[in-house]
Amino acid sequence: MGERSRPALFNIPAHRAFSDALAAGILAQHGGDVLRLAQGMILLPSNRAVRAVSDAFVRKSGGGLLLPRLVAIGDPGLGEQVGGALDPLGEGDAIPPAIAPVRRQMILARMVQQSASQPIDAGQALKLGQALGTVLDQMQVERVPVAALASLSLTEELSAHWQRSLDLFSILIRRWPEELARLGVIDLADRRNRLFDRIAARWSSEPPPGFVIAAGISTTAPAVASLLRRIAVMPQGSVVFAGLDQEMDAQAWDAIGPFDPDPLTGRAPAGHESHPQYALKLLLDRMSATRDDVAAWRWGSEHDARAVRSRNISNAMLPPRLTSRWRDLKSADRSLSGVEALEVATPGEEAQAIAIALREALEEPGRTAALVTPDRQLATRVSAHLARWGIEADDSAGLPLSRLPPGTLLIAMAEAVAERFAPVALLTLLKHPLVMRGEPRVAWLEGVRSLDLLLRGPRPPAGLQGIDLLLDPRDGEDRQAALRASARAWWPQARALLEPLERAFSGSPALAQQFAAIREQAGALTLDAIWAGHQGHAAAELFAEIEASAEEGPRQADVRALPALFDHMLGGVAVRPPQGGHPRIAILGLIEAQLVQADLMILGGLNEGVWPGLPAPDPWLAPRIRRELGLPGLESRIGLAAHDFASGLGAPHVLITRARRGSGGPAIASRFWLRLKAMAGPHWKQADRYAALAQALDRPSGHRPASRPAPVPPASVRPKLIPVTDVDRLKADPYAFYARRILRLARLDPVDADAGPAWRGTAVHEILQHWAESAARDPADLERRARAMFDRPDVHPLLKALWQPRLIEAIRWIAAEVMADKAAGRTILAVEADGRADVAGVTLTGKADRIDRMPDGSLGIVDYKTGKPPSARQVRAGYALQLGLLGLIAEQGGFPGVDAPLKAGSFEYWSLAKKNDAFGYRDSPVDPLGKRDKIVTADFTDWVHAQFEQVAAAYLTASAPFDAQVNPEVASYGDYDQLMRLEEWYGRDDG
Repeated sequence: MGERSRPALFNIPAHRAFSDALAAGILAQHGGDVLRLAQGMILLPSNRAVRAVSDAFVRKSGGGLLLPRLVAIGDPGLGEQVGGALDPLGEGDAIPPAIAPVRRQMILARMVQQSASQPIDAGQALKLGQALGTVLDQMQVERVPVAALASLSLTEELSAHWQRSLDLFSILIRRWPEELARLGVIDLADRRNRLFDRIAARWSSEPPPGFVIAAGISTTAPAVASLLRRIAVMPQGSVVFAGLDQEMDAQAWDAIGPFDPDPLTGRAPAGHESHPQYALKLLLDRMSATRDDVAAWRWGSEHDARAVRSRNISNAMLPPRLTSRWRDLKSADRSLSGVEALEVATPGEEAQAIAIALREALEEPGRTAALVTPDRQLATRVSAHLARWGIEADDSAGLPLSRLPPGTLLIAMAEAVAERFAPVALLTLLKHPLVMRGEPRVAWLEGVRSLDLLLRGPRPPAGLQGIDLLLDPRDGEDRQAALRASARAWWPQARALLEPLERAFSGSPALAQQFAAIREQAGALTLDAIWAGHQGHAAAELFAEIEASAEEGPRQADVRALPALFDHMLGGVAVRPPQGGHPRIAILGLIEAQLVQADLMILGGLNEGVWPGLPAPDPWLAPRIRRELGLPGLESRIGLAAHDFASGLGAPHVLITRARRGSGGPAIASRFWLRLKAMAGPHWKQADRYAALAQALDRPSGHRPASRPAPVPPASVRPKLIPVTDVDRLKADPYAFYARRILRLARLDPVDADAGPAWRGTAVHEILQHWAESAARDPADLERRARAMFDRPDVHPLLKALWQPRLIEAIRWIAAEVMADKAAGRTILAVEADGRADVAGVTLTGKADRIDRMPDGSLGIVDYKTGKPPSARQVRAGYALQLGLLGLIAEQGGFPGVDAPLKAGSFEYWSLAKKNDAFGYRDSPVDPLGKRDKIVTADFTDWVHAQFEQVAAAYLTASAPFDAQVNPEVASYGDYDQLMRLEEWYGRDDG
């Protein structure tokens, strides 16, 4: 059988549903003979396209049907799919197998690591190796020989960085064939080229017995173009393009490029690679065909849009220098009938509005709808919104394994190991929903909660031993003794599961050992639940491939880089849910949406940087080098995204959406959005009804803000014992006192918190107490104790570097002052003494930092402060009564070991803060003569007594309401602001 004189090239325009039109045409031509139809073969670009065409055949036939063989030429198992049709037994030399992707990535990473001029970790080497493999694939796809690198003469035009990258790249790709020969494999791109060449050669002499149709393929690879050319000239072959623009005139078509080289310089001007038709035009050129050779596909379907839509799309996508034509367009050519735009404020509103539009489509029987977006976060939000109506969307684009439970657990394990079981990383791992899944989980979480509460505050020493020290029983008073005992009873079980990880990573394990240790303990921690289900199977397959290839991977595998390495490897695996979603709603990525068309197409996320996405920079080849080698420019990806956008616009009803604000701030509308809006002009149609529905869906029926809380608990629950530290809180913010002392709600410190003022104050008080209780009270001993405190393993090095110098200076000042007071006849009677006294019908308790006997026989009350002490103005206002209340308890004999009755004649704050270029100073809120508006010293305890009686009579022994923020000008920690719903009522005029 001879060849056709003209290639059989056809085009299904954008306004037609490609899969349905293709199935209709094939059935019209070959459907009369069932066997002939079954002998045919259809080559398609992807597995999703295979599914779409298969579904179209089922819809069109309405019954049983023997389908043609549907082959995805983009599938890794291409040769195995088509079997003897492409690789018949006994014909020529067998094509070597392709190297496994993970194995290839590992070897390339090792080569990069070994050849780099500076040490790089395994994670960075894997990323560079992956980028190297991408460029290598592009060179093989475009059939650019390695020798082309040697002929480049760009040395003077390149920066030193790019020159080093080019030199390293040249070395690596020359070494790569040696690695492949050693393993007896070839690259997947090379194998596809050979397969396509073999198919074309075989079909030139022995065409298949049935028809062959290549449909919807836009890949510009020379091997694919050669195969398509062979199919087009075969007696029963044909090529069907998707969305080739046959409305564009010759001037616009020629303006796209590619262009012929300049006869003088030999360089060709850059074409408009970002144009949606650029790839199809380049493919036609490589097939030795022109647009005039392409005929229209005569068949359509009931899912097509009006024919004018193709003209609309063609006009919207004119090359930049021809967009002035928009002014002269007729209304029909720019009206975009059936296309609506939705612009909202935030991504959350966008997702809600899209979900409503999809839900609306289901109201019409048989109507299909699809969301197409490259924004996976938007797709996830839409799925969540659809779930409120019990709709499970078929999200065929899937999610990266790194965001699914098995992946997040593996990354959490890597982070725990890399951070040596620091509190946040450890708790993240122990609380993971897969850990101890099943019956043991309840008891497990009880232990984790106990540990969580103990880890609130500064972190313990690194490693599991640090947790052991944290759980050891404490000498003396231990307020968390019960919590510590509970966690200590549970910890051996958790430690037994974590200890193999710590042991495995104690040295410098190889990458294979790291993955093996993580894999082994992941199974133990989850009782093998991590490997169950389709997500677990994907993780298990990836780990098996990695462990099998890790010996050939990077050598320097820094444990600290393990989380980034895991995130990179797991993020490269997309996990698609098993089938079973709603039959009429789909959520698709750009690749999955090719050749798929629904009655309603929603094109979402139309912001610059999302659709089209920002081209990923190539760390190996500068744009100029890529152009000189003949490789596709980075903007070619924008052209593919533009073609996907144009194809989506061909549906009968289209909704395009964007949010004015993204996750990182204000967003810029996509160039595609701006083109459509500019072309449509006054015909631009807004779909604001969806935004209004989205806002109304969760809008409350009424607005009833909370009023200022003022609880009135009965007298029986009002405390009759109050610490002096809570009196100021009770007077300034009674509600905060109510929440703390009656509701018994206390703020938890953050996990792994910095050592703040409370921690520093406790540490300083402990040092001063032990020193004051010692017999000698040697100043050198006080400094030694302070330095020993900073040498403790739980003290962060940054805290030691920043705070130790100032504390040592302040400690020396305290020692000097104590010695001077001692020489002047002042004696320390008690340190950190607990006292109590019955005052105003309640029991007042407090701890005095120090009580001294003054030279005149009176008592001196000393309060140590690590920061600035309260001012005399605060004390006179009645919001800093602690020092005076301690004096009141002392005068009533409330401190054991302190002689009574004695008058308190001195009240001092000893501050460790800086004043007058020195650390450490004394301050007093009182004055013997009442100077500087201070309270007279002799009257201080009586004045404080009166102040406390007023407070106690109102709130503790009577029934006054505990109003919130009685005195908001007094500084507070705001621990209970959310509980009192401060933002709802504060500053509002209820009158």
